[in-house]
Amino acid sequence: MRAGSHRISAFWAWNHNNTVMLGYETERIFMGNNSKRYEIDMCNGTLLDKLISFSLPLMLSGILQLMFNAVDIIVVGKFTGSQALAAVGSTTSLINLFINLFIGISLGANVIAARFYAAGRDKEMSETVHTAITFALISGVVMAFVGLICSRYALEIMGTPDDVIEQAALYMKIYFMGMPFFMLYNYGAAILRAVGDTKRPLMFLIISGVINAILNLILVIAFHLDVAGVAIATAISQMISCILILRCLYKTESSYQLRFSKLTIRGVYLKQIFQVGIPAGIQSMVINLSNALLQSSVNSFGSVAMAGYTAANNILGFLYMSANAVTQACMSFTSQNYGAGKPKRMDRVLIDCMILSCGILLVLGTCAYMFGPEILRIYTSEAEVIKNGMAIFSCTTITYFLCGIMDLFPGALRGMGYSTVPMILSVLGTVGTRIVWIFMIFPSHRALDLLFISYPASWFITIVMQVICYWFVRKKVKMKFVARA
Repeated sequence: MRAGSHRISAFWAWNHNNTVMLGYETERIFMGNNSKRYEIDMCNGTLLDKLISFSLPLMLSGILQLMFNAVDIIVVGKFTGSQALAAVGSTTSLINLFINLFIGISLGANVIAARFYAAGRDKEMSETVHTAITFALISGVVMAFVGLICSRYALEIMGTPDDVIEQAALYMKIYFMGMPFFMLYNYGAAILRAVGDTKRPLMFLIISGVINAILNLILVIAFHLDVAGVAIATAISQMISCILILRCLYKTESSYQLRFSKLTIRGVYLKQIFQVGIPAGIQSMVINLSNALLQSSVNSFGSVAMAGYTAANNILGFLYMSANAVTQACMSFTSQNYGAGKPKRMDRVLIDCMILSCGILLVLGTCAYMFGPEILRIYTSEAEVIKNGMAIFSCTTITYFLCGIMDLFPGALRGMGYSTVPMILSVLGTVGTRIVWIFMIFPSHRALDLLFISYPASWFITIVMQVICYWFVRKKVKMKFVARA
């Protein structure tokens, strides 16, 4: 009897221990303790398959983030009408203008973290993580206050029509209340990208994206909150994705582990992050300023044209996210190989990324144009809105691969630590061309399709300048590696 009891006790202990271990392994896999399985070795082995493995989840993540706004637009367009659709759409360029400096700085965190990780400098990696997350929290709080105070004034400056401005201002104020969560998620995702992990941010966005869609339908259809409802849904979904990614960083056992007690800003790492990130952020801000000017030109055609631009611009956003995913891959892979001292592999990264980006964007751009009316019908059933959307598509979709090429060169240069010059060239090429177009060509030939020819024209001019810049910088970097050897 005693022996039987021992056997039963032993079996219970074995079963209990294994149950605990199973639960622990599940936790490791999903939340971060088994981090290595999600990381990509960027410095060794085959390249193109790893670039695809890195880019695809990042592409889907970017698309899901866009879906926050897309679902807002679709629900508003279907259930409240073109005025509310125009109201939500009119905020896009302004929101991007406000936040892109800080999102650009997250690229700096990505580059610096990737460099420390590839070099095996665990202490520097940890301090970079805590500095980046602290800065994200502070910048998110600042942006929340800026959005609450400045939204209406900014919309007025843009010439937003009177029948739209009240709803647009309300949407922006609520949206910006979720900005701390938005910033924390993006900086957390930048840290994970630095080590090659793009899969878990995708998981977290799938969860938050589904919740966003459900809340949109509930708040707009059931509670009739209209524009306020979609903004509330977006803010809540951003909070959920933020919680998930912070928990992931907290649970990891690697050098990028997050501890809230260690949150602080260390000047030496913030300076390095700023050196790469601020030029990237300024570039995004200025480009979005040109988009805001372009939005003002569209506004002059009235709310129907604004609605067409809103729908078309949202689709172009999906193309941009596809291009940006490959650019992010180029930057991260270049940064790690720069840290590991592998210049030839850096060259291969750029070539493979160019093949990948052009292939993806030619396919997606052609499909967007061919099936444009059907796609635009998802957003609205109004024929005039669809017509205006197709006028924009005719100039931008098939040529979008030029945008992908244009972004790759600055991405590679940032990976090598050179961010200021590509920023200046992007501003001169992209923004300069569009400003000239808006103020000198458009006034005498007022048409939506002519207005948007400025897009491919600015992309081509910028590519020429970026290629020349890359050639000189790459020569300088090669000499640095030779001297080091």
